[in-house]
Amino acid sequence: MAPALDLRGAAIGVVAMLTTAVLIGFGTGLDPFWPLMWLAPVPVLLFALRASAWSAALLAGCAMILGLLNVWSLLRGALHLPLSLLVRIYLTEGVVYALAVLLFRALARRRAYWSALVAFPALLVSFEWFLNLSAPHGTGGSLAYSQLRFLPFLQLASITGPWGMSFLLAALPTALALAINLRREAPQQGSRVLGATAAVLAAVLVFGAVRLSIPPGGVPVKVGLVAADGPNEYAAEDGAPTEQLFAAYARPAAVLARQGATVVVLPEKVGEVLDSDTGRFDAALQALADENRVRVVAGVLRIVPPGFGHPVKVRYNEARVYTPGAPVATYDKEHMLPPFESNITPGTSLTLLHSSSGRGTWGVAICKDMDFTQLSRRYGAAGAGLVLVPGWDFFLDWIQHGHMAIMRGVESGFSVVRSAKGGSLFASDDRGRILGEIKSDATPFSALLVSVPQTHDRTVFLLLGDWFAWVAVAMLALCLVQVARVIRRSESARAGTDPLQV
Repeated sequence: MAPALDLRGAAIGVVAMLTTAVLIGFGTGLDPFWPLMWLAPVPVLLFALRASAWSAALLAGCAMILGLLNVWSLLRGALHLPLSLLVRIYLTEGVVYALAVLLFRALARRRAYWSALVAFPALLVSFEWFLNLSAPHGTGGSLAYSQLRFLPFLQLASITGPWGMSFLLAALPTALALAINLRREAPQQGSRVLGATAAVLAAVLVFGAVRLSIPPGGVPVKVGLVAADGPNEYAAEDGAPTEQLFAAYARPAAVLARQGATVVVLPEKVGEVLDSDTGRFDAALQALADENRVRVVAGVLRIVPPGFGHPVKVRYNEARVYTPGAPVATYDKEHMLPPFESNITPGTSLTLLHSSSGRGTWGVAICKDMDFTQLSRRYGAAGAGLVLVPGWDFFLDWIQHGHMAIMRGVESGFSVVRSAKGGSLFASDDRGRILGEIKSDATPFSALLVSVPQTHDRTVFLLLGDWFAWVAVAMLALCLVQVARVIRRSESARAGTDPLQV
């Protein structure tokens, strides 16, 4: 009889693992279906409450690893990450998920239900924040990005950033698992846990609905975006190739200007420009801006040869801004994509622009900069109501990575205009609504004209930053203390003494 029970338990565990893996696989990744992540942890959490610690940890870790295979084609195929690094990434994600499940299990099995409720999300959010501070990809691994299309919930980012979103996204299925497990033993307790969590979510959604219902203030601005996916795997070579490519870009840019665009944004690293040639290069694009009365933001790879205090060649991933009748402004990208941009010198300064009407402040960032909350908060603190973002994606990740910038606008109160080759051209407002989008390979030169709010909105996240991440870390610390306490109490109770009564 025992082998039959073992076989049945193993089968239940495998089904739980595969169910969670499938929900994670389709609920996150390159094109996530957001409702699935509200249920994804439930099967492994329920299994953990009835299984041994080793079984629970193994199946939970495997579920996360299998689920994250949804981005293998991007990590291995497009980014060409070495297998050794991929193994470390996947094992780390699996181990952290397993530890979160074990912490939940240890508390729930000892009837510390409220601690179990917050332990699972607190550990996951603490890990996300640690990656944000230490890894080169910032917030890139946050579960919150699976919810970008769930607009009422997305508004929570204006208060807590991605951290509160990830926390509640993990807390609700945790509460559901507890309620299901307690339906016979302590149904009222389970109902209280689930009801309290659902009430918090309901309050968040009411806040989100109200925030979405408030119309944006100020005068909108018409923005144009242009991108082309040519045969180049990198920026066009300096000299004639770059000049010819920008001349080709100038034609649709001029058309957008005649249609009313105040600014036209081109992609990141369209071509290489030697530092000695910037005068001639700038003259051509400045003429485009002056003749069409339009501001132009162009992404280039500026190369400074050795000399003038630089013993080696220096490269800058730069956005050059051409304003009618004004000097050229520049912005150097701060956050590089390893290993592709490891030889590029990062910038350190913001670039702020005033709209032609004088009624708005604009900022400039480049692609991966928008994976990080800190830079966007600096722009928000400077009053930016619109951030212009040249970008370059890998086709596969035009949603998964390209749309990350949307959350930065919700967090720090500005609209986002992002023009990326290998991806899409889109504009979004400070509520995360996409106002217009077109794929960069839709035509030889994809172009988009859209009206965008440029009014800055001060948010709680802008004022307080990562406050909720600190709350999650504090919750995790308290849960670790609590689990040590309840384990010690359980062991003492089995020995016939209760140290809490001594």
